[in-house]
Amino acid sequence: MDNLNGIGFYLISILTMGAIYAILTLGLNVQWGMAGLFNAGIAGFFAVGAYATAILTTAPSTSHLGGYQLPFALSLVAAMAISGALAWAVGKICLRLRGDYLAIATLGVAEIFRLVLRTEGWLTNGPDGIPEIPRPFEHLPEPWNLICFLLLLVALVLLVYGVLEVLRRSPWGRVLAAIRDDEPAARAAGKNVQAFRLQGFVLGSMIMGLGGALTAHYLKFIDPNMVDPFLATFLVWVMLFVGGSGNNKGAILGGVLIWAVWSFSEVISARLPSDFAVRASYVRIFLIGLALQYFLQRHPEGILPEQRATPKKGA
Repeated sequence: MDNLNGIGFYLISILTMGAIYAILTLGLNVQWGMAGLFNAGIAGFFAVGAYATAILTTAPSTSHLGGYQLPFALSLVAAMAISGALAWAVGKICLRLRGDYLAIATLGVAEIFRLVLRTEGWLTNGPDGIPEIPRPFEHLPEPWNLICFLLLLVALVLLVYGVLEVLRRSPWGRVLAAIRDDEPAARAAGKNVQAFRLQGFVLGSMIMGLGGALTAHYLKFIDPNMVDPFLATFLVWVMLFVGGSGNNKGAILGGVLIWAVWSFSEVISARLPSDFAVRASYVRIFLIGLALQYFLQRHPEGILPEQRATPKKGA
């Protein structure tokens, strides 16, 4: 084990990022799968979580705000809280919109976040980013430090999954599903539609912030270029559609599966002739699109379609 080869490290990296993307997809599943909210600004809340934990856990620096050196667990909670607070502010303004208009608004908000991170050097060190973000288990030798971090991520995925499953089956989750499926009927039944939509939006954004924070700790670095709308928004949507919208197990499966396809596409593009090297990134996007088309034609509702929640006896 101490002499783990390159393939072993590669598999660990795929599983680690797959677990992080599973968390991001679970967050999107709360917003879209449970509440029917079209959030095209996932990258914004991902970035907020990543930069929040970076600022809170790094050593003092003259190049950016920070130096608080908070413990890892506390920084995750803080990153989720900050992401949730910003989501609440955004939601109060934007959730009156519907469908494509909400998508455009959230996309614009995410771009505002990204521009702030790039231009406000006193806060984020601008385009140079924040290095030396501590990763848990760094004191252990390789590959045990990476394996332990992966196991921690698996535990967090299971924790988030368990909490969301309880919420999905609860009266709160059933109200969200009712609003998603027939908002006028839910409103006629006396439900505060706007409040429930806002709660779903905030909860999903907090989970996205958690995913961003875990990414920063895993990579030990964050900069604005890593907050790519393709990787942090579009790819997450592909994962949810492939896995199964409305199904938390499907969200996890889609996150791991599509990240594996994306990672493997890098291996394929690297083997292309030198004349095609410039087009390697387009080949990877093409392969993801091909995978999306294949899965949607074979499984229109995702590999694991939504299972309607059934209340417990006596509930």
